[in-house]
Parts: sequence; structure tokens; C-alpha cells
Amino acid sequence: MGVLVNRIIVILLRLFLKVPAYLCGIRRRGRQKNYSVENAYAYIKKITKDVNRVGRIKVEAYGEENIPKENGFVFFPNHQGLFDGLVFLDSCSAPFSFIIKKEVSNVIVIKQVLKALRSIPIDRGDIRQSMQVINQVAEEVKKGRNFLIFPEGTRSKQGNKLLDFKSGAFKSAVKAKCPIVPCALIDSFKPFDESSVKPVTVKLFYLPPLYYKEYMGMKTVEIAALVKRRIEETIAEQETA
Repeated sequence: MGVLVNRIIVILLRLFLKVPAYLCGIRRRGRQKNYSVENAYAYIKKITKDVNRVGRIKVEAYGEENIPKENGFVFFPNHQGLFDGLVFLDSCSAPFSFIIKKEVSNVIVIKQVLKALRSIPIDRGDIRQSMQVINQVAEEVKKGRNFLIFPEGTRSKQGNKLLDFKSGAFKSAVKAKCPIVPCALIDSFKPFDESSVKPVTVKLFYLPPLYYKEYMGMKTVEIAALVKRRIEETIAEQETA
């Protein structure tokens, strides 16, 4: 925990007077049904930009034109660090919800944010619950909701290197026959997983989506390998640029 608190402490100190109001606003949007996901997303996006500003974190997003114009799609990014979700909340214009492992969904503040965004926790140790989530997400996507799933299942803890992508992460998208949007995160581990509080830049590349006609007939393990390869190629290109 020691390497995690430095920048977070700086952020909390600089936003000291705003934090209580922010937390109340997030809780209210999670508890009251009259708040839409769009409203909650806009509110949390505003807070995220404030957090990044005082934390001296710059988010550079590329390829935003690749985000489908019609809702009902799933983002699949690599998973580098605790800051990953904030990169998307800062840069993405399309409201989305997270599919996140159950353990993280019980962490204070994160829990309230996830609830406000109508995110769905998944218990990877419970096969029945996992299947229920897969089916639920597929149905929600068909209705026009957008989701973000980390196919590695956990932070890589290897900088810009990727872990293997779990094929099961793609089952909801396949069932929904929706666009799959690969996303490449670069240096997203630096803000909250390193002890430095120096200014840092995180990059996010929204890659061209895979539409159902492109992946129909493919096994989920093949889709996972394809998405991973595209992300790795993007990171490699940026590291050699």
C-alpha cells in the first residue's frame, strides 16, 4: 500500500474541501433510481477530470473516432494498474459500465462509483454466477448499454507488457453480436502503482472495432488472441516511435 498512497494523498489534500460533496453526489446517484447512467457518468467524469488535474496526470486519448456511434458495444483494454478506469472516465464520451471482479467491487469509494454507473460484479470462483453475468451483460448490450471488460482479469504488474487474455471475457460480446473495441493503455500503471508524484502522461488508444461479421464463426480463444495481438502491436509501435 505504501507505493500507492503518495499521489492519492496529494489528490485528497488538494481536493479536501470538495471530497465530501463529491462522495455524497456519487452515493446519491447510486441509491436513487431517478438518476440515469448517463447522468451518473457525466458527474463522475467531471470528478475524474478534477482528480487528474490536481494529481498532475495528463491523459492523451487517440482514435476516439473508432468508438462506435451507436451504443451497444464492449471495450476490451489491457489492464495495467489502479488508474486504468480513470483513463476511460476522463477521455470517453460514451457512457459505459464496468464488469469487474467481486473483490474490487467492495472497496470503499470504488464501490459507490461502480454502483452509480450500474456496473456488474463477477465472481470468477462461482461458475453459475459468472454465467448469469455473461448472459445479463449480453442482454444489456443488446438494449444499447456499453461495458468495459479487462480480459486479463487482473493487473499485469509488468508495465506495458500484457498477460494472456481470458477467452471467457468475450462470451458476452459474442452472445450480443456487438462491436468489440480493443483499447491499448500505455503507462497507466504509473499514476497509482508507483511512488512518484511527478507529472505523468498516460496514453489510451481506441483501436478500430471488430464487428460481428468479422468475428462470427471464430472461437472466443481466437478472438482473445486477435484482440491481444492488436493491442500489443499498438504498444510496440508507440515504444519504438
